[in-house]
Amino acid sequence: MKFIALIYADERHYAEATPADIAANFAEHGAFGEASRAAGVFDGGDGLQGSATATTVRVRDGERLLTDGPFAETKEQLGGFYALECKDLDEALAWAARIPEAQFGAVEVRPVIDYTALEGAMNGAEASA
Repeated sequence: MKFIALIYADERHYAEATPADIAANFAEHGAFGEASRAAGVFDGGDGLQGSATATTVRVRDGERLLTDGPFAETKEQLGGFYALECKDLDEALAWAARIPEAQFGAVEVRPVIDYTALEGAMNGAEASA
């Protein structure tokens, strides 16, 4: 099963960090990447620029509306993600707990929709109807 681990943290944590703190965080992410690759669960990931660079898009009554900044006002902002291929949710949660920001922020884990399985189930339902 594929899972996305969304990494949330207060951006002030990084703004107030020393260069040594930043280097340590990068090293922890490097170690996580190496361990997850070695275990065969790493399936991608990346960091995001700060929420000040975000633009939220909404379409209402056919009109595109743009808002500067993230979707909602929160204390923690989405800062990056890892895509993980795990046998089940328990394994994905164990890996998410190893992401450095889990120590001072939050890591949200969500299963990715398996469109192939969904399509097969829909085709099976059509065949039996």
